[in-house]
Amino acid sequence: MTKTIPQSHNEYRTSDFALAVVLSLSYPIEAVDKENPRRAYFVFRGDSELNAKVEAFYRDDLRVSPAAFFNQMRVLKARLYD
Repeated sequence: MTKTIPQSHNEYRTSDFALAVVLSLSYPIEAVDKENPRRAYFVFRGDSELNAKVEAFYRDDLRVSPAAFFNQMRVLKARLYD
């Protein structure tokens, strides 16, 4: 499991690609931090709903459409390697 890093009360960062894909279905990505050449972090505006969604993701209580997940994964890969 990839470590997620909450940076502040207003920001949530994760390098977990699958989690970033799921979160980006509901929340806009504020930034992609590529400062470390070996690992990128997706930055979201943090709030209690986002935190609840992250917890549900790790408990395997979150369900998303496979087609929506796949399409969003392509969008994030394009943004990551752009």
